Amino acid sequence: MTIAAIIFYLLCLDSISANLVAMFGQRWYYKHFRSISRIFPPAEGWALYYLILVAWIGWLTYTAGLL
Repeated sequence: MTIAAIIFYLLCLDSISANLVAMFGQRWYYKHFRSISRIFPPAEGWALYYLILVAWIGWLTYTAGLL
């Protein structure tokens, strides 16, 4: 497994968890991360955009033969 694959899988895990928090865990996020939630509120649109970008990067690295 290459370093590019490891980075992609970590980004993929992060984007999926960001989407789960934005869609289902907003109350938990505000309760446990008060100071961060004032600066970075969970937004569904940005989390979905992040997931799409990570999927696109995954497709690019797959077609390049790095995954």
